[in-house]
Order: sequence, then C-alpha cells, then structure tokens
Amino acid sequence: MAHIGTFTEQNNSYSGTVRTLTLNVKIKIVPNGKEKGNAPDYRILVDNFEIGAAWKKVSKADRPYLSVTLDDPSFPATIYASLVEADPGVYNLIWSRNKGD
Repeated sequence: MAHIGTFTEQNNSYSGTVRTLTLNVKIKIVPNGKEKGNAPDYRILVDNFEIGAAWKKVSKADRPYLSVTLDDPSFPATIYASLVEADPGVYNLIWSRNKGD
C-alpha cells in the first residue's frame, strides 16, 4: 500500500491532490445525490470531469473510510484506494493493487 494523496474535508466534501509517478492532479470528492442503494456516496471530479466514485465503508476496527475508485483513459489501470483520516480534518488516500476492501 502507498500513500498517493492528501485531502482536507470541508462541508462534507474533500479536496486534495493525487500524486504518483504518472499523476499529479487536484481532485474534489463531492457528495452524490444517491438514486439507488448501490450508487456511490461521492463522485470524484477533476475540474468538472468525473473520474471516479467513492463509497462510505467502516473498517473491521470500526473506523469510517471511503472506498475509492479512480479511472480515466489516460490511466494504465483503474486505481483502487481508501481515503482514511490521518489527523482531524486531514485524510490520506492509500492506494491498493487490488479491488476490494
């Protein structure tokens, strides 16, 4: 697992930057007006383009986090990650090779 981004929370939204060897992009994670039960809780935007989604989850240690999926035709593969609170109001985006929590 690798730390690929740092975000801050404001008004139930998150903003920050994702940095990898091939990416350096500012991202906003904004609430999604859910229409169906399995719809994402958040949409992930770069400018006004949607590049992913996030779902609210709770870890086995009973800590809330967001399960994040990022994808774009320019990416070599889908990015799966977790947005977890590191300090009050500060969140780390942790990359995972595999889909799943």
